[in-house]
Amino acid sequence: MRTRGTPTALIGGVVSTVRNGATIVIVLSASIALSLWLAASPSVSPSSPFTDNTSRALVLIFTRTDCPISNRYAPEIKRIYDAYSTRGVKFYLVYPDREETAASIAKHREDYGYPMPAIEDPSHQLVARASATITPEAAVFVPIRTAAKSDWRLMYHGRIDDRYIDFGKSRQQASVHDLQNAIDAVLAGRAPSPAVTKSIGCYIADLR
Repeated sequence: MRTRGTPTALIGGVVSTVRNGATIVIVLSASIALSLWLAASPSVSPSSPFTDNTSRALVLIFTRTDCPISNRYAPEIKRIYDAYSTRGVKFYLVYPDREETAASIAKHREDYGYPMPAIEDPSHQLVARASATITPEAAVFVPIRTAAKSDWRLMYHGRIDDRYIDFGKSRQQASVHDLQNAIDAVLAGRAPSPAVTKSIGCYIADLR
């Protein structure tokens, strides 16, 4: 039997719809719920992350849909997001490939279960601001607030961890978690050390 109504909520895989004054609750599978949430979560503009006046830190993750090393980092990126997104750290995926479409980005986020918003950066505004050269690569910014203005300072950019030694060479497990260490440092009011590391992956310059 089909029911008709107007969906009013999509939270945790549960859709509430109203029909003739009564609320009907439909439970969706996790994959369907995620697909609908991603479809309703469009990309944001490259300037949007820097308009946030509430976050303690901002993390940009540069990625490509066709970069194997980037895609293998999806579980680690989600782990870091889960650990810090509730502590005042804002995360964005940044797609610097101008050939990407909103549909291909939405599919990529769905395929790899990325929970953070995406930013299309075809003109490489964020690439330049973060000094990014590789995907995957991370950049950590902190807010600089004064009475006159508010801005963001780049504190770290480079690899997520040291799992990849070179092309085709990787460790079973990372021994240094550079991005996590950088976030811990800025949340504690310290400058990350090192502030720059070398990433292994796909060159952003190839996209120009």
